[in-house]
Amino acid sequence: MIHIGDVREWRTHQVVDSGGHKIGTLEAIYVDTSTDQPAMATVQIGLPTRHRLVFVPLDGAIVGPGYVKVVYDKALVKHCPAIGTDDVLPATDEKAVFQHYGITYRPGADGERQLARR
Repeated sequence: MIHIGDVREWRTHQVVDSGGHKIGTLEAIYVDTSTDQPAMATVQIGLPTRHRLVFVPLDGAIVGPGYVKVVYDKALVKHCPAIGTDDVLPATDEKAVFQHYGITYRPGADGERQLARR
């Protein structure tokens, strides 16, 4: 289990895939609204003048000194639906992020979002 207090310290850590290939820089953590547990991170990728944020699930993530290693391949993460660095993921686009990784999307009983930024 990943603890909220720990994940706040991960901001600006490098995010790498299971092979150690750099994906980008961790920007924010999103929790599952039904459990309040860390579920996804946004990773800043792209050229300095064209940065964007992509989402990557945190299941199976390993934290080391200055890095977070995720179980997803760099190419898969880089092709995830993206948002601008000053944007927020629209509720209507949330399901596409989960589908990209083959994860079941479970909004709240009244249609509430599954992810919340921390």
